Amino acid sequence: MDLAFSSIPEIAAAIAARKISAVEALDAHLARIDRHNETLNAVVILDREGARERARQADAAQANGDRLGPLHGVPFTLKDAHETAGMRTTAGFPPFADYTARQDSPVVARLKAAGAVLVGKTNVATMLGDWQSDNPLFGRTGNPWNVSRTAGGSSGGAAAAIAAGMTPFEVGTDMQDSVRLPAAFCGVYGLKPTEHRVSLAGAFPNPGDSPRSVRLMSCVGPLARSAEDLALIYRIIAGPDGADVDLPPVPVETMPKLELKSLRIAFAGGFSGFPVVAEISAALEKLAAQLASAGARVEAARLPALDLHDDLAEGGKLIGMMLEAAQPEPPGQPTPVSSWFAALARRDRSILAWERFFESCDALLCPVAMTTAFPHCKPGSPLEVNGKGESYWMLPAHGAVFNYSGHPAVAFPCGQDSDGLPIGLQLVGRHWSEARLLGIVAAIAPLAGGFCRPPGY
Repeated sequence: MDLAFSSIPEIAAAIAARKISAVEALDAHLARIDRHNETLNAVVILDREGARERARQADAAQANGDRLGPLHGVPFTLKDAHETAGMRTTAGFPPFADYTARQDSPVVARLKAAGAVLVGKTNVATMLGDWQSDNPLFGRTGNPWNVSRTAGGSSGGAAAAIAAGMTPFEVGTDMQDSVRLPAAFCGVYGLKPTEHRVSLAGAFPNPGDSPRSVRLMSCVGPLARSAEDLALIYRIIAGPDGADVDLPPVPVETMPKLELKSLRIAFAGGFSGFPVVAEISAALEKLAAQLASAGARVEAARLPALDLHDDLAEGGKLIGMMLEAAQPEPPGQPTPVSSWFAALARRDRSILAWERFFESCDALLCPVAMTTAFPHCKPGSPLEVNGKGESYWMLPAHGAVFNYSGHPAVAFPCGQDSDGLPIGLQLVGRHWSEARLLGIVAAIAPLAGGFCRPPGY
């Protein structure tokens, strides 16, 4: 059994059957961290002895006949944003360098209650504010497929650690493609749930216990090496938790097993005016043709009559308003409440337009990012797309559209480009359809190719 690249249920089942111990599962992943992390710089806070003690406790609980959770003894790491009791949470920001929360965030608490063993934290962009994971505290993270390329951001350390076998799963945050883009760049799977599906409480360090300002567009979601593993973690962390009052009591469903011939898939090789590397569009169109040949109902998407560039701009304005409201002393004239309501009304129109779109299909297949993993660079530098320089800030555009609309989306691997780098695509569905969306991704995976271990790992 190759523990470092086994699925989450395989690891949990082996521990439950006493084929391995929780300590052995931990040691297998620590060995991967020791072997590869110096090169990748994915895991930046490591609680080796604390994790070993937690693994020993898991083994002792099993020996005593205690009831085992679905993740009993399974090791994991977390994006360095989630508040964790007894472990630093820095968000790559020097003023937070020594911050340790008094209690776990609800998401962390649920994972621990399910039996998982927290090992450490993974690297991020400073304050989660870029699509490369680089910050003054820990430096930059390399991509396991080519360390001269970025692993993406802001959940880049998370995606790199999964691809390199350092952890079986992660939980990231996604306000502008920050789960899906790194997943695509590193060749793993990532879920951005419907907005308000998973608790945002404690999803960002809050040393002063100030009011939570990020209430829209940001989501918490899992990263893993298969749709099945995403579904397992999603079911554990989703739903009301008594801390984030924005979460509605919508049932969290089990991922169904679906047949391709039952699916209705719309596809778009790109959105009008959004640059995308030709190899990504070609991979998408090839997959669409394969799905049609396998019996799915596949057609070119007739997208909503929306100005998607304007949606991105409006999303940026909303983020700016939230960040402004979080400042103890706003730098200028505060934004009028009427402007906030107008922005929400503008957003409502986009949400409803996409909901109407999904009445005629189960999912939309489209790019998740403008490029595959690009060379490390200064943020804002033009990126090469089809032989010409394009704006760095358009990199996550295809994904960020669905942060603005709040729709669930899953990034999944679909082969490699001519440089040997992973190509990631995304499937998007109607609000609250995560379980079915994951079932579609699982059905598609044999055609798309699924997770591949990076060369040398």
